[in-house]
Amino acid sequence: MIARLLHKPLTWIAVAVVAAGAAAGLAWFQPWKLVTDTEVDETLSAVAATTAPAASGPAGTPATGPGSASSPAAARAPAGPTLVSRGDFVTHEHDTSGSARIVRTPDGRHRLELVGLDTSNGPDLRVWLTDQPVREGVAGWRVFDDGRRVELGRLKGNRGDQAYDIPAGTDLTALTSVSIWCKRFSVSFGAAPLRAAA
Repeated sequence: MIARLLHKPLTWIAVAVVAAGAAAGLAWFQPWKLVTDTEVDETLSAVAATTAPAASGPAGTPATGPGSASSPAAARAPAGPTLVSRGDFVTHEHDTSGSARIVRTPDGRHRLELVGLDTSNGPDLRVWLTDQPVREGVAGWRVFDDGRRVELGRLKGNRGDQAYDIPAGTDLTALTSVSIWCKRFSVSFGAAPLRAAA
């Protein structure tokens, strides 16, 4: 019976279709990523907390007000990187821990740093700054593509310390959270609220 089926062209067409479907499914879901980890160990900033309001304005724009270079307070500004905002990750679709922080470098640029990130690996993971509030549980899984967002790039690794440059001109006052976003399945693996540093 099996030998007869193998001699029929329709059998080989069916086998080819099933094989192609399986290959496409594996490429799309990438199930091996659930059991593999990519660890990153980038050097992060040695930051001091700041209360200067100019640090949370649009990145790359001249600061004005009490923390600007033209004011007496500028002389007291830290010479090194300063902490603008931070928050701890909450779990969404996958267990996620660690913290996120936005740091202002001495030359006025901003970058997002993920500290001690630990989440699952997955297909097409991105790092997003968004204007959406972080909600715990299933209610928070899919909200981050509903509003304004800035993609900082692909997630470098699902574990460890890593940093992402924030484009100049980004209005950080409007972006209040960071999400590890699975673009392929439109779901957040985990997210952290970004609260101004005290």
